[in-house]
Order: sequence, then C-alpha cells, then structure tokens
Amino acid sequence: MNKKLMAIAVAGALAAPGVALAQASSVTISGIFKLGLENINYGNSVSTRLNKSQTRVVDNSSRIIFNTVENLGNGLSAIGQLDVRFAPDQATGPVNSNPIGSGNSFVGLRSSSWGTLTLGRWDLHYGKGPSEMTRGAGALQASDVSLFDYIGNFAVANGSRTQNVVKYDSPNWAGFDATVAWSANPSNAVGGEADMTNSGGTNNRRGDAWNINPRYTMGPFGIEYSYWKAKPDAPTSLAAAISLASAATALDQQGHSLTAKYTVGGLKVGIGANRSRLNPAVDVPGVVSTGDKIERTTWSLAGQYAFGPHTVFAHYDRAAKVKGNGTSVDDTGARMIAVAYEYALSKRTSLGATYAQIKNDANINYNFFTSSALGSSDTAAQPGEDPRLFQVTVLHRF
Repeated sequence: MNKKLMAIAVAGALAAPGVALAQASSVTISGIFKLGLENINYGNSVSTRLNKSQTRVVDNSSRIIFNTVENLGNGLSAIGQLDVRFAPDQATGPVNSNPIGSGNSFVGLRSSSWGTLTLGRWDLHYGKGPSEMTRGAGALQASDVSLFDYIGNFAVANGSRTQNVVKYDSPNWAGFDATVAWSANPSNAVGGEADMTNSGGTNNRRGDAWNINPRYTMGPFGIEYSYWKAKPDAPTSLAAAISLASAATALDQQGHSLTAKYTVGGLKVGIGANRSRLNPAVDVPGVVSTGDKIERTTWSLAGQYAFGPHTVFAHYDRAAKVKGNGTSVDDTGARMIAVAYEYALSKRTSLGATYAQIKNDANINYNFFTSSALGSSDTAAQPGEDPRLFQVTVLHRF
C-alpha cells in the first residue's frame, strides 16, 4: 500500500508545473499550447494555383520546456534546458518529425557575478523586430519576422534557432547587458566541420557564425542592436549560389537589426530597422562572384495598448526593393500590416483574433512566418501574390 501511495505521489510531482524534484537540484516543467483556426488566401494569385483559399487548424509553435538548476555554491549554478516543440494538430510533419531538442536547448553555467555561458541551440538575431503581438494570443504567422528577417523567401539567421552554439550572456550593468554567440556550423545539424572531410573535395572552407547583441533599458525606454555574420561550410553548389531561393549552404549572410521601444501606462510603441545582405559563397565564372551583393532594408513600426483583460496590437512593415551590387531591382518591395486583439480569460489562458496582409511587388514572394512549415506546404507564396490571413487563436500556458 505504501508503495502505491509513493508511486502516486511521484506521478503527481512530475505532473505539477514548477515542482522541485531533488534537494540539490531542481527541475521545472512549463510551456504553452497555442493553436489557431485560420483562413489563408492569396490575392493576385498565379494561374497555376488551383485553390486560392484554405481553412485550416494551425500550430503556433506549442512547446514543453524542462529546466534544471543545481546550486554549486559561491553564486555559481549548473543549468540545462530541453525545449520540445510539437504540433498538437498533427501526427507527423515538418515541425515535429524530430521534436526532441528542436527548441532552445542547452547546458551551461550561470554566475551571479560574471554571467551565463551555455552550449546548445538558440534563437539568434532573428525575431528582433519591434512587435510583441505573437508573445500572447496573436497569430505567430502574422509576426513581423515575415518581412524583418527574410529577403523574399530566403531566411536570414535561419528564421529559427541556430545550432552548434557557444553563447555568453552578461549580467545587467545599470540597465546594459549583452549576448555574444558563436556557432561552429550554423547551417548544418551536425557539430563537425567540413574542413575535416576525407572525400577529396576541392572546397574545404570552414564555416561559422557570430552574433553580437547588446541591449540597454532606462525606465520606459529600451534600445537593442543585433549583428549577424554567417558563412556555410564547404559551399559547393554552383546552381544554388546564384539563386535567391537557394539553400543556406550556398550564401554568406550579414545582418543588422536596430529596435527602440517606449512604454507609457498601457501603451507601448516601437520602431525597428533591419538591413540584411547575401553574398554567393562560391564563384560561377561569367555569372556570379563572391564579391556580388544582394541587399534589402526593412522598416517596422509597432504599437500595443492594454486595458483590463484586453490588449490590441498592430504593426506595419515595409521592405524596400532588393538591391544587387547597389542597384535596385524593379518590383521587389513589399508591405505588411497586421492587427490583433487578445482577451485574457486568466493569467494563463487567453483568446486572440488576428488579421494580416502582405502586399508583394511583382518579382518578390514574401510570405507569412512559419505559414508553410507549421501549416501546409502548398501555401508557399509565388512572386506577385498577396497573402492574407484571419486567425482565431487559443493560448494556454502552464
């Protein structure tokens, strides 16, 4: 009987959020369930698109997070995190074909005096726009990442977490703190580098990535800058090197993001700018060289107002024309507008409604963030199409 009672107690402890599982160390369990019922459609749709509209249930990056902390004494702690991403609406799919550790997962040391050092997988550089719409029940797909961290359909800084990362986070010094991170191979899931290859290839360049991200907050005002520079290991795909839609293994990247926010009462406003550049990683004689540049600048303006259980969000984003070696390419700009309303049923549960639209010029194809990855693969926007979505979202935190 005592064994049964002990088993029940242990099971209850494992199920309880934030429970401590040991004396010397602790484990907490948290996360979110976030799903939406969404209609997505395409204005100016291409002739080959058979269905211009789709209604679907779509995940908004639901997750379960396991954190562990052990106090080592003298202000030093050992820390670890497993961030499991899953899609409650799918049995299999791009988001959860291998969900274990697909989120921000790491192990490291944290000091009260010198900061935190971790090894693992982290969100780096992308997602630094001024809008906070998607932190609540606003649709993830309507994030300003859609224009802020893409050049057409090419994601800068992976548009997701970067793997193989060594990351240092400083303490807060009178409102200032910073992140410095390095990746041994930002575009490959394995930790090894291609310069160790024994295949006899002719291009054994070592790739890596750097992210420098200082922040300063003073009362209601905050400002943040992020610098990103990445190059792939052994880029050998000549065809990919000359295509804007190429794999990340064929293009070097450089990015700058700057955002500023100001809060007064329930009102928060923000502005941001992102300039990103792609360079072919290999030469194609007579076609493209590593000195060629593909650049784009995006501006974003965001605001939100909270009153009681209600919060209203909005953001406007404008991507300027893509430039090739300093010359603008015609019809490669885009505009995005998104508005959302969130109603908090409790501290943990809220409902949201989001409307968003992207207006693409004739030769560019920006799309909603994660729309194809978490939704349907056939929702990839084609050049000149104008994606629109309306989503009703349920968010529950635990």
